[in-house]
Amino acid sequence: MDIKEFFEQSAGRWFSQRSSHHLPFKQPENGKSNVTIELLVADAPEVLKLCQQYKIDPSLAVCGAKITWDGTLDSDQQKQQGSTVLVPIADSDQLNEGRLLREIKYAEKAPVIGRYSLGNDGVLTLISEDETLYSEERLWFASPNLRMRTSIFKHLGGFSMASLSSEIRMGVTAPAKKSEDEAKV
Repeated sequence: MDIKEFFEQSAGRWFSQRSSHHLPFKQPENGKSNVTIELLVADAPEVLKLCQQYKIDPSLAVCGAKITWDGTLDSDQQKQQGSTVLVPIADSDQLNEGRLLREIKYAEKAPVIGRYSLGNDGVLTLISEDETLYSEERLWFASPNLRMRTSIFKHLGGFSMASLSSEIRMGVTAPAKKSEDEAKV
């Protein structure tokens, strides 16, 4: 499996259950979300815009994914909603390793390019780091309709959080639109 196949396999509607532990406070927190992952072709407008934002040649994009979520935390019944776009930029010699672009939501936040690696065991590792936060996520499929995720977040000020999520596929989304070149073939 390569990174594009992992994104293709992730496309769909998912029900996510998450258990988190805030280490300094010794406080657990549970949450539930509906997550939709839409596969984007390499020349989709969202992919091109993100590459432009990071000043990356768009021809280097493997594909993209638009992720939206709508959920709640048990401790706070306020809705947790949002969306983001991810774009993997493969290293020239390794399709399963490279840079990961993430949509920037706030103008004042400087773009941070993360890293991804997809192991031979099918586990995708995403790492992002800036001057205040280190995050590492590991995602894998236990079966075609069950995806697992572990996450750790470490703030330089000492705050840390770890979480485990199970994501159950509830349906598929429409396949990614073909690029203009693919449509002509």
